[in-house]
Amino acid sequence: MKVKSIALLALPALANAFVPQSQPALRVAPALSVSQLPSASIQNVNVSPIAKTTSSSSSLQMASSVAPEDEETLGSKIFKVYTQTANLATTLFPLWTVIFTLVAIKSPSSFDWFTTDYFTAALAALMLSMGITLTPADFVKVASRPNAVLMQFSLCYAMMPLLALFLGKAFNLEPAIIAGMVLVGSINGGQASNLCTYIAKGNVALSVLMTTATTLGAIFMTPILCKGLLGAVVPVDAKGIAISTIQVVLAPIAIGMTTNQYFPNFVKAILPITPVIGVASTCLLVASAVAQVADPIINAGLSLQIPIFLLHLLGGLVGYLLPRCTGFGEVASRTMAIETSMKSSAFGFLLAKLHFGDYAARVPSAVSVVWMALTGSILAVIWRNIPVKPPKKFDRSLIEKYPPFDAKKSFKKLFGKSD
Repeated sequence: MKVKSIALLALPALANAFVPQSQPALRVAPALSVSQLPSASIQNVNVSPIAKTTSSSSSLQMASSVAPEDEETLGSKIFKVYTQTANLATTLFPLWTVIFTLVAIKSPSSFDWFTTDYFTAALAALMLSMGITLTPADFVKVASRPNAVLMQFSLCYAMMPLLALFLGKAFNLEPAIIAGMVLVGSINGGQASNLCTYIAKGNVALSVLMTTATTLGAIFMTPILCKGLLGAVVPVDAKGIAISTIQVVLAPIAIGMTTNQYFPNFVKAILPITPVIGVASTCLLVASAVAQVADPIINAGLSLQIPIFLLHLLGGLVGYLLPRCTGFGEVASRTMAIETSMKSSAFGFLLAKLHFGDYAARVPSAVSVVWMALTGSILAVIWRNIPVKPPKKFDRSLIEKYPPFDAKKSFKKLFGKSD
């Protein structure tokens, strides 16, 4: 059965091997050259500046539209159908999240087979599927602008804990529930945010660095915040977190980048499969976490569902608007929004289970598993269908990046109004 499954997954990659590497973009009669064309015809030809920067994929698309259909190979037809199906499946990511969540709540035993080993493997597969889309140059480029990482770090460990505390008090929740909400706000970003960033056409390399930074930051930030805001001491296994980060995040990313660097043709063949692997891995991870705490989620009621949902939704909105108002580009702002909204709720549940005496403190983390994945996937799909203009400059000087605040100018920029 496993062999059949592997064969089915490998079929699209094998089909892609038969796709022609290049095709003539235009068919020009041999007897006719450019010098033989009337001068008026040459003068009337408008060459768009964008044409100079189009990628090879655009040329392939133009060639396929010009070439007769009878020249299309069976492999290219299969690959084309698969690509369309994969795009549809990725676009329906929020729907799959809801379906897997409902199944996990109704029948938790359905995911008993998904043990800790499978959970770790799924996380690694998710990060590997993102790693093969990157190159070392992407990380060098991102590392040259640490201001984005610092901005998101402050959103994760300053804005989100305070927002959680405010919502808990605003909805008049009991102290143990508020403690659980603050814990959710005080933990690191989740690995599923990297997939959602990829779907939303964000900066995946930046997303990975942000996830790694907040994950390592949880070693000292989560205990400090819980002590300062709640008066509770939350011991965290610093060594364990560091080892897990290397195993689940950094190692798969490094393997993926190395493969992309030295085997580009192989990566090009399997690249359309990666979003499907990421979506499937994320759905299984969410369902597994939900199945373990199905009863607390059911018993939570709307009084807790709404504030947890608002925590992730408002966190994502602030995570987008604040960077945009302070000079960050659209791609970086989308990346920070998803990173801020999507917390590692399963890790929060584990900490609450180990270090909070009241059982009710675990419930917010359990509810957060659902809303975190749903909010992030919805944002990703919405942004996936909104085109992004490539920035003229990757980075600017600090003064140019952060000029003196002008409320009127910021308002016009936020709502897309020109002077």
